Amino acid sequence: MEMSQADILFRLFLSVLLGGIIGIERESVNRPAGFRTHVLVCTGSTLTMLVSIYMFEKYRVLTTMDPARIAAQVVSGIGFLGAGTIIREGPTVKGLTTAASLWTVGSIGLAIGSGFYVAAVVATLFTFLTLISLSRLENLIIGRKLLHSICLIVDDKPGQIGKIGTVLGEMGVSIRKIRIENAEQEDSRVAISLLIRLPSNVKLDEVISRFSQIEGVYSIET
Repeated sequence: MEMSQADILFRLFLSVLLGGIIGIERESVNRPAGFRTHVLVCTGSTLTMLVSIYMFEKYRVLTTMDPARIAAQVVSGIGFLGAGTIIREGPTVKGLTTAASLWTVGSIGLAIGSGFYVAAVVATLFTFLTLISLSRLENLIIGRKLLHSICLIVDDKPGQIGKIGTVLGEMGVSIRKIRIENAEQEDSRVAISLLIRLPSNVKLDEVISRFSQIEGVYSIET
């Protein structure tokens, strides 16, 4: 049965809506793939599915066609797009969640294009809740254990932050926040406050020991 124009327009509109819901969350946390990217991926996937169905309906009398054949290429195609959102900073890899959200949005678009509305809406809801709620739960459970604050008093000269960053990078420690202020009653020194996240195999004492070996570090407080 051939789809009506109203049905086609509804599916495309729904893809913009559902893709935008997930994209807004990614945009709000300043990820490389935000609102527009997710909308375009979802809409493009829906259109691909619609084209597949249209070609199947049009040429099924002349040849045996699999309507999922073209749409299946969306999955591999989004893999290349998702790879562009993954950034490696030393031992730390960022952007995996955004890459996964793009892949999920592509699948949601295929579901919409095939008329599988319930699955598309429920998947969007679960994805949004995962990005919003589970990230907070992760920070609550894991963050308290692995996040630590450290304040260092160091010489106010070029290269000191670079040395600190090198040490943390070698140990696989990521910096969540950093603040630099003038040290009290010491014009030649600065106070560097760090909020760091430790890998499970690194202890805070090990980080402090490495910091103490840096020339120009006078005190370390936790």
